[in-house]
Amino acid sequence: MVDDARLERLQGMLRQRGILLPAFDLYGGAKGLYDFGPVGGRLRSKINQAWLNHWTSLGNVVEISSPTVTPYEVLEASGHVGEFSDFMTQCGECEEASRADTLLEEHHPNPDSLHLKDLQALLDEVSPKCPACGAVSWSQIEAQNLMFSTTIGAGSSGRPGFMRPETAQGMFTMFPALYRHFREQLPFGAIQVGKGYRNEISPRQGMIRLREFNMAEMEYFIDPNNQESHDFSKWQSTSMELLDGVGEVRNLSLTDAITSGLIRHQTVGYFMGKTYDFLIDLGIDSQKIRFRQHAPDEMAHYASDCWDVELHGSYGWIECVGIAHRGCYDLEAHERASGKTLRARREFSEPKIKEIDGWTIDGGIAGPAFRADAGQVKVLVESLDLDTEFPTDVILEDGRTLTVESQHVKRVQKTVKETGEWFIPHVVEPAFGIDRILWHVLDHAYDESEKGGEPYRMLKLSSLVAPVDVVILPLFEKNGMDEIATKLHKRCCMIPNLVSMYDASGSIGKRYARADEIGVPLCITVDHQSVEDNTVTMRTRDDGSQIRVSIDELPFL
Repeated sequence: MVDDARLERLQGMLRQRGILLPAFDLYGGAKGLYDFGPVGGRLRSKINQAWLNHWTSLGNVVEISSPTVTPYEVLEASGHVGEFSDFMTQCGECEEASRADTLLEEHHPNPDSLHLKDLQALLDEVSPKCPACGAVSWSQIEAQNLMFSTTIGAGSSGRPGFMRPETAQGMFTMFPALYRHFREQLPFGAIQVGKGYRNEISPRQGMIRLREFNMAEMEYFIDPNNQESHDFSKWQSTSMELLDGVGEVRNLSLTDAITSGLIRHQTVGYFMGKTYDFLIDLGIDSQKIRFRQHAPDEMAHYASDCWDVELHGSYGWIECVGIAHRGCYDLEAHERASGKTLRARREFSEPKIKEIDGWTIDGGIAGPAFRADAGQVKVLVESLDLDTEFPTDVILEDGRTLTVESQHVKRVQKTVKETGEWFIPHVVEPAFGIDRILWHVLDHAYDESEKGGEPYRMLKLSSLVAPVDVVILPLFEKNGMDEIATKLHKRCCMIPNLVSMYDASGSIGKRYARADEIGVPLCITVDHQSVEDNTVTMRTRDDGSQIRVSIDELPFL
């Protein structure tokens, strides 16, 4: 149950303190778009950097960056052009568009899993009211692709493209460069943090469903025949809440979940543990983290296992991370569409002797005959049975049929020694919704109490992500106190990765309150005594404790 009053107070504080604000508010705002203010921008940057540091610490993971504008062909090959859709219906009165599954949330436990026919039947049966005008009149449900289309280049020469809906495809298309970087040795991973774009039908729940959003993904390339061994000892005594594919709650350690077969791949389980650690480091409440396995009818056809990490907050349980074993689907799709090899090589422990008796093309004749198609024809011919009679037809990937004559081919009989083989790597992908995680960091850190009979609010943020590290407060801007405070502030600003804020406006109590509302861990007050002995008062946010300390002994200097 949403506590609307608490949620309103939290959102109001975030706006007031420059953390999260409606974008383009001067012009009435724009649904699904938010500004990160002077405090929120730093908070997001620190979460991004913490995520990058967390995964590069594995030692075989590197950061890359790819464009946010993506050619049509790339997203066609990945399946986004044909499949990246939600089901939409429009109100017959006000014409407001709504996601069909959202309208039906109160009438089905998981409407997102329903097929079009079943969604339509349920919509017709329950006839929900339009959230905008209250009417009960809906158009037929149809699939709506969520990508923002654009053109790469000007005029008629422009190439169709899209704003990327995910960062993953840039890492898949970069695989040859990554493979070279890692000296052609698996496993390895590539990560990137950046913008994604989805033209959501009905943005809602604040930061939960956006049209422009921040995401962080890793593509971890593995050899499916050589499963990597991971150390799970760190989580041996940690019981995690796991919802299996049929909705049954299991409280198990990751080791037990893997041993029992509930988690089907060791690397998936290991990344679940690493994700749990990351969220805890950010300050997420451990009691509000659970892992939910995709149901059989929910799982992508290419995935062998997929787990969502759900966080509980003001909007209930929300998916914030997806960890999926994607198999070889993506690299295979891009290899097929581009005609470029996206493979790795594994060496045999001992050479294999192979007898070859079959067909291949005669390059001198078939090359000029088939030109650009000769490579495809060669592959198809070499797959033909030895008793094939020529001429015979072969079908290319684009559906064209070519006739192969007897003069185009020759028989091959030989014995070869194979020392290894080429294969398409499999991929395990952890994908993080940074904005959703940021929201839950704020939601979990938000604390309400009373001081002097008045409401008192603060963000008990982890020092890892606190946007401002220290506030320097001159008690008065006179008698040398302002000079000491200014000098100390400038000194703090020279320290790498330390953010200092100077605040001399209002009473000291009000300044403490402002600092607490943006989660500043330490407040340093310069007063009359500071002028005499170079000491200051250091106040700790969470318990309000204060100690006197020499400036030169401040812990962050």
